[in-house]
Amino acid sequence: MSSGDDQQSQALAKPAFSEVQASALVESVFGLKVSKVQPLPSYGDQNFHVYISRTQDTADGPTEYVLKVNNTESSKNPDLIEVQSHSIMFLQAAGFPTASMCHTKGGNITSLTSIDNGSEIKSYLVRLMTYLPGRPIAEISVSPQLLYEIGRLAAKLDKTLEKFHHPELSILHRENFIWNLKNVPLLEKYLYTLDQNQNHEIIKQVIQLFKDKVMTKLNHFRECINHGDLNDHNILVEPSSNSASGDTVYQVSGILDFDDMSYGYYVFEVAIIIMYMMIESKTPIQVGGHVLAGFESIIPLTALERSALFLLVCSRFCQSLVMAAYSCQLHPENKEYLMITAKTGWKHLQQMFDMGQKAVEEIWFETAKSYESGISL
Repeated sequence: MSSGDDQQSQALAKPAFSEVQASALVESVFGLKVSKVQPLPSYGDQNFHVYISRTQDTADGPTEYVLKVNNTESSKNPDLIEVQSHSIMFLQAAGFPTASMCHTKGGNITSLTSIDNGSEIKSYLVRLMTYLPGRPIAEISVSPQLLYEIGRLAAKLDKTLEKFHHPELSILHRENFIWNLKNVPLLEKYLYTLDQNQNHEIIKQVIQLFKDKVMTKLNHFRECINHGDLNDHNILVEPSSNSASGDTVYQVSGILDFDDMSYGYYVFEVAIIIMYMMIESKTPIQVGGHVLAGFESIIPLTALERSALFLLVCSRFCQSLVMAAYSCQLHPENKEYLMITAKTGWKHLQQMFDMGQKAVEEIWFETAKSYESGISL
């Protein structure tokens, strides 16, 4: 996803590599023989699914990779991308299902590539990582047990990242990063992209409530490094078994897209997951309790953090809906991908507001409590 005050320039600077160019990049920079390249959906960068041909040198290695081409704006911040890449490697070493980073012929994990398009020369940071197996959870019916496991996995991830060290780690303090939940007030400058209707009003209400009731509590939340974008397309699953009822039981097989990593708080990670897990659910209001129970099995939230959860989930809906509307103005050709959340997001946000914080919290907290007795609702 895109960032901060440079949102417009990032959107305008999205790479436009052809499949032929992508193939040539992999061969020249990473020294692998490409057999096929396919474009993958992306928000502000460009991704390709790369298949390589077996050679004597790669006989035992993977045959499928993802080539990630960062946009020109984020490519100006190589230290940030370096930290993100090393965190992926750190988590994989700790047992998380993250990708392996492929080294360039020069032994680096990133490479700056310049392209002359005739009128100017543009530079892009490129990385190659292993392609992870599985399906996005957006494509399956998500069970309460899987929601619990996702919440638990997220807490383990945040806990593990406490041990992550890098000389440039402080770069994850991204003050004007539009996708960090503490920066919800920055959405005000993009409200013009919404029609003057009920949607516009509810966004304004959430922003004001955030200022009044959440910003005053931030100093009391426990800080950590957040993945920041554990959405229904960034978590992959594979079947692990069948339940007694014959339903497929899934397990997480991949965690994607660390581009939104930043310093935040434990409660931010929970709120972000709840919001995205609501998107595809037939019973969206019930989702929060299962995710919360999983997260709190590793990191119990404080009473103050719990009291902010409802507004933080609403705020993440606002971030996603407003920035999708803005990005669609800049990239109408990418509208289908950009508007995934909007298809149901407005409806879910309105439902949460109609029910009110107390009623929604009661459902979430009672569901989470039911796990303590071993009987989940």
